Amino acid sequence: MKPLKMVDLELEQRLLGPAIEAGILEVLRHTQFIRGPEVTKFAEALSAYLSPPGEKVHVIPCANGTDALQLALMALGIGSGDEVIVPAFTYVATAEVARLLGVGVRWVDVSLSHFNLLPEALDAAYTPRVKAIVPVHLFGQAAPMEPILDFARQKGLAVIEDVAQALGASYYTPHGPRKLGTLGDIGCTSFFPSKNLGCYGDGGAVFTRDATLAEKLARIANHGQSVLYEFVDIGVNSRLDSLQAAILLAKLPYLDEFNARRQAAAAYYDARLGGIPGLIIPQRVSWGDHIFHQYTLRVRDGRRDALRAHLQAHQVPAMIYYPKPLHLQPAYQSAAYPPGSFPNAEQLATEVLSLPMHPFLGEDQLDYITTTVEHFFR
Repeated sequence: MKPLKMVDLELEQRLLGPAIEAGILEVLRHTQFIRGPEVTKFAEALSAYLSPPGEKVHVIPCANGTDALQLALMALGIGSGDEVIVPAFTYVATAEVARLLGVGVRWVDVSLSHFNLLPEALDAAYTPRVKAIVPVHLFGQAAPMEPILDFARQKGLAVIEDVAQALGASYYTPHGPRKLGTLGDIGCTSFFPSKNLGCYGDGGAVFTRDATLAEKLARIANHGQSVLYEFVDIGVNSRLDSLQAAILLAKLPYLDEFNARRQAAAAYYDARLGGIPGLIIPQRVSWGDHIFHQYTLRVRDGRRDALRAHLQAHQVPAMIYYPKPLHLQPAYQSAAYPPGSFPNAEQLATEVLSLPMHPFLGEDQLDYITTTVEHFFR
């Protein structure tokens, strides 16, 4: 059996290597390493992938997923003195960019079952200073967007979707499925190498259905200019380089297939682990897809760390995403949100454990991982 990894990029490289290497070689030949034709081609290809029939989703590539979130806030004019609503259980980037811009963060609790923002918690988090909600589609699972969007419309708020862990997943609307990241005002994603669609360095993108907003996002990502040396907005320097775009162009056609492979691996995990007392497998929500950026269990009765140690002793990697909710992190602590403020987020931080998940898990590997888990509970 091949050694286990949380994400096995070596096997992906074996499959896609020739196409990726051809794209890289073309960039090396034409030497347009910044804003080369591959960047435009990738933006157009991702736009076509994300756009529902009869609509266009505009895609603006940028340097990374954190920049994507910052660009979204800047383009919407959200700044010092404003506030945004963010789930307490997520990666720090979602809140980090707000604080960097002088924007206050209003935390909300998350669901114990699907790990995403609780719409019923939004009203308590709202103040007149709140300008946007930032739902995160955590671990590849669709957040409950319909009630989130309803609340945003009632209060006149923007919605910025963080789809870094769920690119390619759909939300089931009454008019048919729509790709996550295209329901709110702006979608933000990351192409970090371990993502479902990842490059071989840093990369990201923002997308929107609003053509005027798309133009502003593109300007801000390019120092505030759309015409050389005409600076219309205060901007930043956030670019996806041509080499990374070439890699993403080669990988995008496989995104749906690879997501389906992740779902098949998750189904295997479910079948083997679903009946173990004290272990809770990931829920599948009724309103959208779960494409399993992570396969995240809940381990009850205080046994999470012992299970992780058991797995590691048997050469099975396992990760904790995330060991402390954001409102309790030193950089974000405040008297307004003492321990106990968000009980679900705090409970999840003591229970979650993610098993290896990628499109190339073999049945022998899945059998070994699940057998090792079963032996622990026996």
